[in-house]
Amino acid sequence: MMLIGMFDSPFVRRVAVSLKVLGLPFEHVSWSVGKDFERIRQRNPLGRVPVLVTDDGDSSIESAAILDYLDEFVGAERALLAPCGQARRRALRLMALATGAAEKGVLQVYEGVFRPADKRHEPWLARCRTQMHAAVAELESACPAQVEEPWLLGAKMTQADITVVCGFDFLNDAFKFPAALYPALAKLSARCAKLPAFAATRTSFHAPIS
Repeated sequence: MMLIGMFDSPFVRRVAVSLKVLGLPFEHVSWSVGKDFERIRQRNPLGRVPVLVTDDGDSSIESAAILDYLDEFVGAERALLAPCGQARRRALRLMALATGAAEKGVLQVYEGVFRPADKRHEPWLARCRTQMHAAVAELESACPAQVEEPWLLGAKMTQADITVVCGFDFLNDAFKFPAALYPALAKLSARCAKLPAFAATRTSFHAPIS
């Protein structure tokens, strides 16, 4: 398998972490959606990452679809997301909050990188900040429930943990959250940082935004 995209993207990174957790070998092609846009479009007409090129040459796009493929590939016993029931619904909600917050962060980054300062629309940025922090706060509130369990949904790490940590790490890098703002998420992130799958894919994101 070949994974296209840079690890500073939370969407690329959650796929990379999942591949490593599942023990699936892959080649990493660190193409940028900026300078490598046309090359990426050869595999994904949208020019977006991640792209997973499977061993049969097919290109799977969008991280959620790729993660679904990986779970199917390894089978239900090893899958990182429950196939049905409350566990699946709870995980999907946490994942939706994490990816939604990351998307709102990306929009703010793009506003700062691609739009001239005098063209930036502060009410739009304020709306994105509100949505981002509301989602992250909800994730923070989900963490204390693990007083007795090590992971978000119990004794076993799931895709919820991977996606939440990858999203939080990206946002924390980009927006420099005060340490006291989201302490439970920071603790979960620090715990994951010690695991090989997370450590090997950790690339800090530095956004040129205020």
